[in-house]
Amino acid sequence: MPELAPSAPLVSWALRDPFNPARWARYERAYRTEMKKPSAQRLISLLVAISKDSNISVGCYCADESKCHRFILKDLLIRAGAEIP
Repeated sequence: MPELAPSAPLVSWALRDPFNPARWARYERAYRTEMKKPSAQRLISLLVAISKDSNISVGCYCADESKCHRFILKDLLIRAGAEIP
């Protein structure tokens, strides 16, 4: 679901320099803002519903999950009610 990936401008900004705590906080705020869009919210709701009966997984190319959008997306899914083991 590429609609749940960070936008191209946000990815470009993120790749420009290594993350430090301030840059990560800025990235996280920006990504969370993108995920408030109605289209993203519908997909998050869909994944939450699917998680009730099936396993879901989120993949990305980032080596460090703790500095990747999937870390934030996992939190968004849990907060929305997804069942994630």
